[in-house]
Amino acid sequence: MILRKIFNPIAVVRYMRWELATSTFLSTAVYFLYHNQYLGKTSLPFSVAAILGSALAIFLAFRNNNSYNRWWEARTIWGSIINNSRIFARQIIANADSALSSGKVSAEQINDYKKEMVYRQIAFAHALRLHLRGQKSLGEMKHLLSKEEFEDAVQKQNIPNYLLFVQGKRIKDGMKIEILGAFDNISLEPTLAGFNNFQGTCERIKSTPLLRQYHFFTKLFLWVFIAILPFALMTDFSKMGTPALMMPVSILVSFVFGVMGKVGEVNEDPFENRITDIPMSAMSNTIERDLKEMLGETELPPKHSPQDGFLF
Repeated sequence: MILRKIFNPIAVVRYMRWELATSTFLSTAVYFLYHNQYLGKTSLPFSVAAILGSALAIFLAFRNNNSYNRWWEARTIWGSIINNSRIFARQIIANADSALSSGKVSAEQINDYKKEMVYRQIAFAHALRLHLRGQKSLGEMKHLLSKEEFEDAVQKQNIPNYLLFVQGKRIKDGMKIEILGAFDNISLEPTLAGFNNFQGTCERIKSTPLLRQYHFFTKLFLWVFIAILPFALMTDFSKMGTPALMMPVSILVSFVFGVMGKVGEVNEDPFENRITDIPMSAMSNTIERDLKEMLGETELPPKHSPQDGFLF
């Protein structure tokens, strides 16, 4: 996620290199043709570029609006994962601690159960992040699971779903050995089901792109607009007696429309491990720090901080 308010101009130019290179080449070529009197009959009225620019602006506005909605929905979902992870940990810890007064289970059993359940919830957050980004660095959650459970988990095609499945089974086991009360499942199951819904929503955003026809025609109209613009501007600037100004103006206008197109394009997919994505690494780190603190642990992982204006 980008936090900086001022962007590096060199990085922006590098990001827009193809659009800028094409616009610069076409603008220079059109001016050369006009200067050598080859363009008198092939220049276009500015109204052509204006009409095409209007159509392009509509497509860009629609796409950018929907791209931002997808990005914000993804961020909202992960905010809910953070909140519900805290709720789940609180429920497990409070319900398990209440069993100590019954005398049927030892304090060591209760502490082991709380740690197992909370650590597995932390592992779910890390596993979901890796699952959405298509990353295979599963060792990040190895310290959160038992050796046997970790070896079983890495064999699954959908690790976060498997971890939620194990959580559900272990809740039932906790009820059998009376670490959890007979009715604790009533409050725990909706919270656990919520994680399944959050994961499914993230997978829906990941696997369902914005309508491809909008992507294709927006790109097509953008390139056609960049190609036509120098011919249309040449007519007006030649009437004003300043034909050379056509080149910087054409490049500037093409750059503006190109940036608008890029913004919508990169925000469309918020789980691709790019600087424009939602900061899932930082949010997973927040979950781990908060839940371990709820267990009473003091050795917490370092908090993720922005790097050069970017939070990952």
